[in-house]
Amino acid sequence: MKKVITHLSFYVLIAIIAGILIGVYYPALAIQLEPLAKNFINLIKFFTYPIIFLTVSLGIASMGSLKKVGRIGLTSLIYFEIVSTLSLAIGVIVALWIQPGHINKEGLQMQDPSKYTKSTEFHLWPIIKQNTNLQILILAIVVGFVLSFLNKKESYIHVLGRAAHYVFTALKWVMYLAPIGAFGGMAFAIGKNGLKTLIPLGKLMGTMYLTMALFIFIVLGLILKYYQLSIFKLIRHIKEELLIVFATSSSEPAMPSLMNKLEHIGCSKSVVGLVVPTGYSFNLDGTSIYLSMAVIFIAQLYNVQLSTAEIVTMILILMLTSKGAAGVTGSGFIVLASTLATLQKIPIEGLAFLLGVDKFMSEARAITNIIGNSVATIVIAKTEGETIKIH
Repeated sequence: MKKVITHLSFYVLIAIIAGILIGVYYPALAIQLEPLAKNFINLIKFFTYPIIFLTVSLGIASMGSLKKVGRIGLTSLIYFEIVSTLSLAIGVIVALWIQPGHINKEGLQMQDPSKYTKSTEFHLWPIIKQNTNLQILILAIVVGFVLSFLNKKESYIHVLGRAAHYVFTALKWVMYLAPIGAFGGMAFAIGKNGLKTLIPLGKLMGTMYLTMALFIFIVLGLILKYYQLSIFKLIRHIKEELLIVFATSSSEPAMPSLMNKLEHIGCSKSVVGLVVPTGYSFNLDGTSIYLSMAVIFIAQLYNVQLSTAEIVTMILILMLTSKGAAGVTGSGFIVLASTLATLQKIPIEGLAFLLGVDKFMSEARAITNIIGNSVATIVIAKTEGETIKIH
């Protein structure tokens, strides 16, 4: 019992429950608690950028072989594309099977989607320009390459190593504020949206969470089992990060401590530094499931029949447009709007039905994304011959 109550995850869980209760019974007060979550996320973001920079540049500079850097990068991108495409297909299959959109849309709550549908052309570059994590990653790769060619690179590596140690130590202390952020995030979500908004779209919510669970425990579970590792042990190992992600509806606050925990189980600094930040932009399994399922949901809502060719086209479009759709508010809806416009068959205004419950589905997306990136990092580490032990 003593071990439980001294664990951070215990207090995060208590904070989540308290946040839900405040949101249900005192919604006006709950809405005013949003700054607790926002300020916590911003504080963690302050650590995210130096951690990405230090980990990636150190990893590359310490690797010794630039050929290895290229191999890890290429292997990661191939893995990302295969698993992301699989997640898109699973989203489509489950949506076609359960048919969450076959409900009466007359009673559904609608919100204004115009800010996402003003321009239905999707351009990846503007989204990438707004993705600070990706920009820091590119800068760190360049610095890492430059350091690799310096004669006295060991002295620079030592300085960066000490800086990384101090940053991670400071982060450890900041993470004790996680229950406060979790409390504010959950209270605001429930207080603003209300649990009653979930009832009309309960079938979609249930289908979404079921699909995410199937993907995590079957697809990702089998991938880990191939390497004689357990998905359940991995989830237990990163439970604090998952609770924070669940409460804040964002996977970003968990990135720094996730990278640290992956190193603790045996993944090298170079693999963690390259795979995790890149995965946060290009390996979005949960987002992929959501996007493909959302398109099928809107089609079913308007009784639009999609042919096999149109479904394949949709998957191919989302394979491209879903990349880089994280870290920028509203980018997921921009991706959906452009996909619907390209298909020219499903009404774009169908996005209005999703806006009301998107906050509650974002938890599932973020949790699936972070578990997916953890598995990806372990897979790449294993392909590099590293020994992974999850206790």
